[in-house]
Amino acid sequence: MDGHDLVREIKFEARAMGFDLCGIASSAPFIPEGAALAEWIERGYHGEMDYMARNARRSPVPEAVAPGIRSLVVVGLYYGSAGPDVDEPIGGEVHEPRGRISRYAHGEDYHQVMEPRLRCLASLLLARGARIARPYVDTGPVIDRAVARRAGIGWFGKNTLIITRQGYGSWVFLGEILTDLELPPDAPDHGDCGRCRLCLDACPTGAIVAPYVVDARRCISYLTIEHRGAIPRELRPAIGDHIFGCDICQIVCPHNAKTASRIHPEFAPRAAVGSRPALPELLNISEDDFRQRFAGSPIRRTKRRGLRRNVAVALGNLKDPSAVPALSRALADEDDPLVRGHAAWALGQIGGDAAREALRQRLAREEETDVREEITSALATASGAVT
Repeated sequence: MDGHDLVREIKFEARAMGFDLCGIASSAPFIPEGAALAEWIERGYHGEMDYMARNARRSPVPEAVAPGIRSLVVVGLYYGSAGPDVDEPIGGEVHEPRGRISRYAHGEDYHQVMEPRLRCLASLLLARGARIARPYVDTGPVIDRAVARRAGIGWFGKNTLIITRQGYGSWVFLGEILTDLELPPDAPDHGDCGRCRLCLDACPTGAIVAPYVVDARRCISYLTIEHRGAIPRELRPAIGDHIFGCDICQIVCPHNAKTASRIHPEFAPRAAVGSRPALPELLNISEDDFRQRFAGSPIRRTKRRGLRRNVAVALGNLKDPSAVPALSRALADEDDPLVRGHAAWALGQIGGDAAREALRQRLAREEETDVREEITSALATASGAVT
């Protein structure tokens, strides 16, 4: 089959399988992107994502990932909607304090949605003579966004996300298939953001330290998902009510002002998850309930203790006194000092007699040094000594 005919067939089948975008890129090394990645890691901007440092040498060289490959088939799947999502009252009382979940995690886990489709597309390549057709959905040592730009899917925004041109903005999941087929490549996308810097100015934590550069250690998405330890105290107020991920730099982007209506029901807010869940019941959720409630959801990635930590921070920022009983219960959790420490911080932010009493009672029997320090600091804040 002629290469151009094969590409047309691949793109047709990709659309038939539900993908919204499809492009072809060559497997030539990504020299500028590789240099930028190395510098980014050298500055420590990857935080605890050690796998990025381990793969930094081969990520820019697709043939180092899969020897013998010649092309990459790149797909995009839209997960946005035409307007802001309705803040559904998921769980609890209507007026209970609620958290915010990143749009990409409202519905099903995109890995579970995309991987079977990519495997089917890979089967087509194998049937057309490929010996290698290796699919990845954000799981392999490949610089996905660099590959997507080269394949004509979109261009780099200053928030480092890929921005597409076909009504999908940056609300797009990416995946690719590495293959040894020599396929005619698409032209790279050379769009840019011009002088716009809305995403830089809107980031609450200042994580976008320069155009096209994000310090993950300050990013709300990183802090609430990838980071496993205590959230730095100085960054907690800027996290607001986010309990899993953050969309601020996408929401303010002009290219996302008018995007397609929701076309993939898999990514619509799920029952029991939603976009704005009630927080007190999540703070003390059991392991069994966590697994059941978030089965098939990206939220499983942060694990129960990470979600509870995030919920405590959000409750502290919302300063709703109705959360004091739930926070006091979390402060008494003997099994998880990470949650106790963040619950203490939240109680300090809310203040009041009940919060101070819970903190004093816990301090009297707390043995963990880090948690004792959190409680002491929280008591000072609740007493007005620290703002």
